[in-house]
Amino acid sequence: MSFGKQPQQTNKWIVAFTVILPTFIEVMDTSVVNVSLPHIRGSLSAGVDEVTWVLTSYLVSNAIIIPITGWLAGIFGRKNYLIFSLALFTGSSLLCGAAPSLEILIIARILQGLGGGGLQPLSQAILLETFPPREHGIAMAVFGMGVVFAPILGPVVGGWITDNWSWRWVFYINLPVGIISVLLTLAFIFDPPYIRSKKIRIDYWGLGLLAVGLGCLQVVLDKGEREDWFESNFITTLSIISALCLIVFVIVELRSRNPVVDLRILKDRSFAFGNIIMFTGFFCMFGSIVLLPLYLQNLMGYTALWAGLVLGPGGIASFLIMPVAGNLMKRGVKPHYLLALGLFLAAYSFWMMSRFNLEADFLSVAVPRIVLGFGMGLFFVPLGAASYVNIPKEKMGTASGIFNLLRNLGGSFGTAVGTTVLSQRSQFHQNFLVEHITPFHPSLQHKLQEIMQLLGITQLSNADYKRVLAVVYQEVLRQASMMGFNDTFWLFCIMTSFLVPLALLMKGAKGKKVEISVH
Repeated sequence: MSFGKQPQQTNKWIVAFTVILPTFIEVMDTSVVNVSLPHIRGSLSAGVDEVTWVLTSYLVSNAIIIPITGWLAGIFGRKNYLIFSLALFTGSSLLCGAAPSLEILIIARILQGLGGGGLQPLSQAILLETFPPREHGIAMAVFGMGVVFAPILGPVVGGWITDNWSWRWVFYINLPVGIISVLLTLAFIFDPPYIRSKKIRIDYWGLGLLAVGLGCLQVVLDKGEREDWFESNFITTLSIISALCLIVFVIVELRSRNPVVDLRILKDRSFAFGNIIMFTGFFCMFGSIVLLPLYLQNLMGYTALWAGLVLGPGGIASFLIMPVAGNLMKRGVKPHYLLALGLFLAAYSFWMMSRFNLEADFLSVAVPRIVLGFGMGLFFVPLGAASYVNIPKEKMGTASGIFNLLRNLGGSFGTAVGTTVLSQRSQFHQNFLVEHITPFHPSLQHKLQEIMQLLGITQLSNADYKRVLAVVYQEVLRQASMMGFNDTFWLFCIMTSFLVPLALLMKGAKGKKVEISVH
C-alpha cells in the first residue's frame, strides 16, 4: 500500500500513533468539559443556561466541519489541512484556557470545534489507506480504542484536573499534545498521489445549507429537553429551519458537479447499511452511557467517583476486545458476523439494564456495563471494516466524513431522545402510581405504620402526617423514575435487536471496486 512519497520509510504504526494521538484528545474534549461547567460558571459569573453554550458551541462547529473534511482536504491537500486543523485546535485551546469572559470562551470553543472536527475523518481515512485491506480490522481497532475510550476517560480526567488544578488546565493540557502532533505530521504524513491541492468551484449553496442545517439541528438536540422541546418557539423555529435546509441540501448536492459532500457514495449498499447501523447503534449505546450515571447518582446514591467506577470496567472491556476483533478479521473471520455478535451482546446488555431495580448492588449494575463494553468493541471495529470495503481510496475522506458525522449525530440523538423518554415515562408511571395511593388502601396504611416507626412517631399530628406523606411521595417518585429508566433501556434493547439482521445483510468486497461518478 503506497501512502506517501516515501512509503517504505514510513512505518504504519508511527503513522497510526501520529493520527490517533490528536484524535483521542479531540474526542475526549467533547466530554472533558462537562464536569468543569460549575467551576466555569462560578469563575466567569455566568448563569446555568449561559454556561451550557460552552458545550453547545463546540458541538455545533464540530458537526458542521466533519462532513466536509474530505472536500477541504481535496482543496488544500490532506497534510496541509491536517496541520491547519491541529494548529487551530491547539491555538484555540490556549485561548479557551486564558478566556477572561464567557463570550471569549464561547468564541474560542467555536474555533476549537472547527479545528477539531476534521481530525476524526482524516485519521480514519489515513489509517484505512496506510494499512492494507486485510488489516483494516486492525486499523479500525486502533481508531476505535481512541474514539470509544476517550469519552469514557474524559469526565474522570476533567474532574481530577478541575479539583486539583483549575478548569483552565482542562484546555491547557491540549497544548503539548497539539505541538507534538504537528511535528509528527510534518515528519511522517504525506499526501497520496490522488490528493492534490486544486482549485474548484465552491458549492456555496451546499456549504451554507449544511452549516445552517446542522448548526440548528445540534442546538435543537442540545437544548431541546431544557426548553421542553416543541413547546418552545425557539426550538420549533430551529427545527423547521434545520429540516428545510437539510432537505434542500440533499437536492442541491445530488445535482452539483462539485458537491461539498458527495452523497452518491451512499449508493454502495454496505456503506449505506453501515451508516444506518452506526447511527442507530451509537444512538442506543451512547444514550445508555449517559443514562447510567443518572440512575446511579439520582436513585442509588452513588457518588460521581463510584458511578465512574461502574462505567470504567465497560470501557476496559471495549479496549481489550477491539484488538481481538481486528486480529480475527485479519485471520479471515467475516466482519459482519462479528458485528452481528456485537449488536446481540449490546441488545442483551440493554435487556439486563431494563431489569434494574432500587435494590441492585454494584455487581448487578457493573456486569451489564461490561457486557455492553464487549458489544461496543465488537460493534465499532467490524462495522468500520465492513462499511468501507467497497469505497475507492479517492473517496475515503468523503466516506469517513459522512460516517463520523452520523456517529456524532447518533450520540446526540441518543442523549436527547433517551433523556426525553426517561422524563415522559417517569411522569406516566408517577400518575399511574398516585392513582393507587388512597388513604384507605391497605398497602398505604401498612407503609404509613412502617414510616411512623422509623421516624419514632407514636401518634400522628397534622404536621407529622404531612412528614409521613412526604416520605411516601418521595418513594413514589423514586419508583416512577426507576420504571422510566427500565422503559428507556428496553427501547434501546428493541432498537439494537433490529440491527442484527441488517448487519448480516452487509456484503463483503465486490470483485470490482465500486466507482462513484459525479455527473
